[in-house]
Amino acid sequence: MINKLIAPLLLWSAIMVCGACNSHTEPIDRKDRIEHQIDSLVQLYHDYDGFNGAVLVSHEGEVIYKKGFGMANMELKTPNTTATKFRIASMTKTFTAVLILQLVAEGKLELHTPISNYLPQFPKEQGMEITVHHLLTHSSGIPNNYEGNSMLNRFPDKHRPEGLVHQFWGLPLEFTPGDRFSYSNSGYNVLGYLLEEVSGMSFEQLLREKILNPLGMKNTGVERHRPLINNRAQGYFTSFGTTYNANYIDMSTVYAAGYIYSTVEDLHLWQSALYSEEIVPKQYLELMVEKHIYDSQEGGFYGYGWEIKHRHLGNSKATVETVGHGGAIDGFCSMLTVIPSSRSSIIFLNNTRRAYLNTMTTAITGILNQSTYDFPKKPLAKFMANVIKNEGIEAGIEYVKKHQNNPDFYLDETELIVEGYRLLHDGNAQHAAQVFELSIDVFPDRDNPYDSYAGAMMTMGNNEVAIEYYQKSLEINPNNKNAEAMLKRLKN
Repeated sequence: MINKLIAPLLLWSAIMVCGACNSHTEPIDRKDRIEHQIDSLVQLYHDYDGFNGAVLVSHEGEVIYKKGFGMANMELKTPNTTATKFRIASMTKTFTAVLILQLVAEGKLELHTPISNYLPQFPKEQGMEITVHHLLTHSSGIPNNYEGNSMLNRFPDKHRPEGLVHQFWGLPLEFTPGDRFSYSNSGYNVLGYLLEEVSGMSFEQLLREKILNPLGMKNTGVERHRPLINNRAQGYFTSFGTTYNANYIDMSTVYAAGYIYSTVEDLHLWQSALYSEEIVPKQYLELMVEKHIYDSQEGGFYGYGWEIKHRHLGNSKATVETVGHGGAIDGFCSMLTVIPSSRSSIIFLNNTRRAYLNTMTTAITGILNQSTYDFPKKPLAKFMANVIKNEGIEAGIEYVKKHQNNPDFYLDETELIVEGYRLLHDGNAQHAAQVFELSIDVFPDRDNPYDSYAGAMMTMGNNEVAIEYYQKSLEINPNNKNAEAMLKRLKN
């Protein structure tokens, strides 16, 4: 039987062979080769705790790969599938922007007219300066504090758009509208409010009647807390090696900036609409992906609800222009990337707060274009934990020392310390101390390893050594409140 340590190594070797041959030999079926490469890549990220969700990849207008990884509900052991519904967070903005452009195409809105013309109740000083164009391009200057204190409300699904907008109603603008790009959820909530006021319909009604029904997106909608939504994923986050349920969020407070849920298959229908005039006339589709304003933080441009930037083809120097949007909210993250030149799309939905979606997207872009690409480096701390489990603490420590300079591995300070705390929580303070001592050797200029080692010493009753190492931790980081509190406790 292959043990848990050797299995990832064999998988790694097999993938390295596949990656090495992708530029030298051409299998009979190119589609099968691409599918195998994508599957091997994403599986490895999942094995290394870098992805838990669903993925769909299309190329030249055809779906070539789709699959779920991990659990939609970890407590009930419900697996993720391509039909699992995830919060897409800020990817919602692509839908909001299209709804706005539909009203523009119908002559009900003007892009460069002050919003006071449509929202007379909006404070004149700000409303006469801000246009729909400014809101769509994150250049309105409206402060990005849309969540406020309403997140703490005990009665979910009750927040109305006017209530959300009133949280920043009348606040001074941070800059003159149009001067620069500054990502603003607040601005997109104003767009949602504007949609409802001009159309006389709710955002949800508009979304369903003007986008979801025409495109056949039956598994997409706005998320509310109380209704039962079949196949809805639960969100999670991990802290010090332990996975928890994500914090509660009343999605009605997120509104047009990020409260849509969807599946990878529905989002494939959505991105396909970019190539047709099914929902918006061609002139407005082109306007939507025009480079209206530069986003210095992302190193690309922002259109109307879409990001436009060049992405590397795998690990090569060559690039290709992409259109897309990502999203992140407690317990979920998402990314949709479209390559117009090859009618390709890469869609990731993930139900843990963090995942390597951007890195995987770049690698898959390389695969689709027959370029070389990077595999995830092996997590040395995780491999060490497997060695400790199978061969003992000394073998685990030696494994790290042997491979810490190996370019195929990476060693993260937090991950290493987490493995030490696993041992500590299991009642093995001595072995935990050895891992923390190793972390000091590897990261001698960081405060956390000293703090952790001191904690293990304190657990073992060796308070003199604990005091010494808490002091060393404080010398490196005078703001380490835990070390400060522990020293006070030990010295009293």
